[in-house]
Amino acid sequence: MPVDHYENFPVASLLLPRRLRKPIEAIYRFARSADDIADEGEAAAAERLAGLADYASQLDRIERGERPGDPVFGPLHDAIGEWRLPLTPFRDLLDAFAQDVTKTRYADYAELLDYCRRSANPVGRLLLHLVDRATPENLARSDAICSALQLANFWQDIAIDWRKNRVYLPQADLARFAVAEAQIAEGRCGENWQALIDFQVDRTRALMRSGAPLVRELPGRMGWEIRVTVQGGLRILEKTRKVRGDVFRRRPALTPQDWLLLFARSLRM
Repeated sequence: MPVDHYENFPVASLLLPRRLRKPIEAIYRFARSADDIADEGEAAAAERLAGLADYASQLDRIERGERPGDPVFGPLHDAIGEWRLPLTPFRDLLDAFAQDVTKTRYADYAELLDYCRRSANPVGRLLLHLVDRATPENLARSDAICSALQLANFWQDIAIDWRKNRVYLPQADLARFAVAEAQIAEGRCGENWQALIDFQVDRTRALMRSGAPLVRELPGRMGWEIRVTVQGGLRILEKTRKVRGDVFRRRPALTPQDWLLLFARSLRM
């Protein structure tokens, strides 16, 4: 289920098989702590990048067969070894987090999807390796789901990201709908803004649905975990459309009542 800083990552929920909780917790601890280096606190950019470079060096140690002794990389070393996980997804995550330190605007949708490829898709790919379902078709569908979850989070958090001087809405789309960044700063939701957000919601929902057949390829509890995750992302998109893009005053969020709806909708996937 979506949790805390790393919104797209299901972490040891009751739906997950018990045998997978330990490696997933190790992966999550790595992802969340690296994301915090890039995104939390008041550190200067150079300090953040140095922290992420240290994480990369710890991955190099693991690749050489060394076991770091700290609480992040020791368990990660064990999970990578036991489950034969590839290191590329972990390096992709670090690359995306480093990009967040230095890059605050995206020219077009393709550039934004490239960021999602490294910031979100690695998580799904690692989960597929854990359940031995990392076929090319499953990986492509997982990428669609993870990128859509990341995009849904961007549209949900436009106001939050603005306060960090980040705009994930592609610059080409802002120009197409005649939306200036001043509208984001002022929280103005005119017709052009509503049309822009509706466009993003529709495109993201189509991306999510293109990956949804993956849930029928995953075994047991993992399949149900991803079903509910997909439905959660679709529900956030639904709520974003319902507020007509006014995420400034009515940020979409899941409520306890929504969870019953998510489980009900998951039964029909």
